[in-house]
Amino acid sequence: MRRLVLGLALLFAVAAPVAAQEKAVATFAGGCFWCTESDFDYVPGVLETTSGYTGGKVPNPGYERVSAGGTGHAEAVEVTYDPKKVSYQQLLDFYWRSIDPTVKDAQFCDHGNQYRTAIFVRNEEERKLAEASKKKVEEQLKKPIYTEIAAAGPFYAAEEYHQDFYKKNPTKYKFYRWNCGRDQRLEQIWGPKKGEG
Repeated sequence: MRRLVLGLALLFAVAAPVAAQEKAVATFAGGCFWCTESDFDYVPGVLETTSGYTGGKVPNPGYERVSAGGTGHAEAVEVTYDPKKVSYQQLLDFYWRSIDPTVKDAQFCDHGNQYRTAIFVRNEEERKLAEASKKKVEEQLKKPIYTEIAAAGPFYAAEEYHQDFYKKNPTKYKFYRWNCGRDQRLEQIWGPKKGEG
């Protein structure tokens, strides 16, 4: 029995690094994290999303402090994905079409630095891809692009009631999203989503 336990322990110790490589993490700020989280949850290959705060200087900020402004944090979403099913480049392509990159320190009805758009990169390869995609979007839209590309730093998960808000409070979420004009503005910028219109 002891040999079996040791054998299984060794097997899991060897298999663990392989399993860890099947997941990668990307971080995006796209205005209200309820909406950004909801949008990324529908991308094939995305395993999990977490709403939170990043890009600021205050440790462990909460919603009240971040939403009031002044902490330097942006509402953001940490996206855990399977790189065999969706690439970082594909996530970038999706991200651009879920935001209005032509405005500074705001998204739709939300205003302030905490609602800025930003791509938080973890390595040089991600930075190169993000910079190239930003340049492509600027050429496509023929307007200045205000989306920040910054090194990823500490990410603080938002309070539990913010996680999966669109599932927990679907009526309130839909009401907010519609009245904020998010989808209407996205259609103006990018055209109808595939399969629509």
